[in-house]
Amino acid sequence: MDRIVVHTEPPRSLLRFLTCGSVDDGKSTLIGRLLYDSRLIMEDTLNSLAKDSRKHGTVGEDIDLALLVDGLEAERQQGITIDVAYRFFGTPKRNFIVADTPGHEQYTRNMATGASNCELAIILADARKGVLTQTRRHTYICSLLGIRHVVLAVNKIDLVDFSEQTFDRIVGDWLTFASSLGFQTMVPIPLSARFGDNATQRSGNTPWYLGPTLIDHLEKVDVEGDTAAKPFRFPVQWVNRPHQDFRGFSGTVASGRVTLGDAVVVAASGRQSRVVRILGPDGDISGAAAGEAVTICLADEIDIARGDMLVPPTARPQVADQFAGHLLWMDEEAMLPGRQYMMRIGNLWTTASVTSIRHRVNVNTLEHQAARRLELNEIGVCNIEVKKPVPLDPYAENRTTGAFILVDRFSNRTAGAGMVDFVLRRATNIHHEDYPVDKLARATLDHQKPLVLWFTGLSGSGKSTIAKLIEQRLHRRGRHTYTLDGDNLRQGLNRDLGFTDADRVENIRRVGEVAKLFTDAGLIVLCSFISPFQAERQMVRDMFEPGEFVEIFVDTPIDECIRRDRKGLYAKARSGVIQNFTGITSPYEPPEQPDFHLRTAGTTAEELAEVVLRGVLPLIEG
Repeated sequence: MDRIVVHTEPPRSLLRFLTCGSVDDGKSTLIGRLLYDSRLIMEDTLNSLAKDSRKHGTVGEDIDLALLVDGLEAERQQGITIDVAYRFFGTPKRNFIVADTPGHEQYTRNMATGASNCELAIILADARKGVLTQTRRHTYICSLLGIRHVVLAVNKIDLVDFSEQTFDRIVGDWLTFASSLGFQTMVPIPLSARFGDNATQRSGNTPWYLGPTLIDHLEKVDVEGDTAAKPFRFPVQWVNRPHQDFRGFSGTVASGRVTLGDAVVVAASGRQSRVVRILGPDGDISGAAAGEAVTICLADEIDIARGDMLVPPTARPQVADQFAGHLLWMDEEAMLPGRQYMMRIGNLWTTASVTSIRHRVNVNTLEHQAARRLELNEIGVCNIEVKKPVPLDPYAENRTTGAFILVDRFSNRTAGAGMVDFVLRRATNIHHEDYPVDKLARATLDHQKPLVLWFTGLSGSGKSTIAKLIEQRLHRRGRHTYTLDGDNLRQGLNRDLGFTDADRVENIRRVGEVAKLFTDAGLIVLCSFISPFQAERQMVRDMFEPGEFVEIFVDTPIDECIRRDRKGLYAKARSGVIQNFTGITSPYEPPEQPDFHLRTAGTTAEELAEVVLRGVLPLIEG
């Protein structure tokens, strides 16, 4: 019998790339061209595309290839991409996943999302417009996010008569900007996505161009990373315990390899064990590499939870509660140092805040600029502090364990995306000192429980008046109190602070720390501050034990506050003499669920003080 020989082709490699650049540079059209020329479009799709082109298209009677990607109706109506669209296609040499990202500055966050998982970026520039601010911004973000291979696609070259001089000028401008960003390969290509010049076929219109076509370059570029060669990192996503006889830890290997018998440690706690079983999608396996989703079982019953990370004993990440990193701000509400956010790094969630902005990066010149806040789409290098130590790798060494996001605590919006640069070392000679006379001992001597009464409201709402009345009545009852007042603290402790949003955040942070010291002394602390931001009031509440912080919202209509204003502050704010005045040129965020909501209209301060007093006495007296 003749032997049958079966020839099998090696699996084609996969390249993940994105298209980015400024608005209307032709990103969607380019992807449509690649799909069209790859003959991956069904006949019915082509018929539908021709119909949609007549309705939404921008190229006359021709088929508008951009509509293959611009799937959202809002995008078709506006003629721009506002979300990240992913498409799959292949050639005989390679498979591709392409992310079409939005070009408008408003949607930079979407572009960063698309770039985070890509190995190559095609940065488009309109031949008529050249290198724009958004071109530079996207180039810089690609560099930050670890993309090391870029193509500068000078698109619409047909609209400048296939000018070699125009192409050379644009390439020169871009290389001057991008040459210091650490890219491994930078390939400029003149293109006409609409007509296909140099996209998948070499164009006779550019005889002066001797480089590869776009598809040739995408097929041949070597982007094989060394993820598998990096130290083993396994962020635990889920503790898998279907019954009492099985306990495994599920997740995706972020880098490196793991095999049966390997010693591993929990990065944060240092607890050590040994791998005794690895389960893949189809059952037991002997090992797993980067990118594989597995469940790992250990020889010992050690404490591991979601968010922990398994690592080798000899190649551990650093564990720290302070680090420096690049931060791309994605929220319309500015980032203010000192404000608390929720941070996700790997599968771990914790509270974090930016302690300082080292500098802001000018995306046009890469110049380092001083800044006290980050606005939407700005990039800064910041010092960041987290509530508890977390395992960290520099982003340059590991794109998975060195990346993090910041989330607004109230809206749950993703506010920023960051990349760890390096760990900040804390002073090792500083320790918390315990004393035999503690808060409980001091409070017992005073026969009271420590408490913070936090009065918030507009200037002129009556906060201080009500606080003074309550303190007088508590004093007559023999209670030990102290009042912290905004104007008084700004004459001493906070005299270096102004009234910008960033200064207001720092002002309240300091007040909270002082109030915490007074409660440790066993006192009842009355704090009367406008404290306009919900995030900072929550930050202060979180400093105290449950039941120690009482938020009192003194709710007075602004017209009444203006009527009471003997100092004329509101009038000066309206005339522009006073800047950043709450209620006029700076916002006030009313508490959503205060412990006491005091509506002052038609009620005296004495009556409101009595309401609060009756409510807090049981807390003080226990």
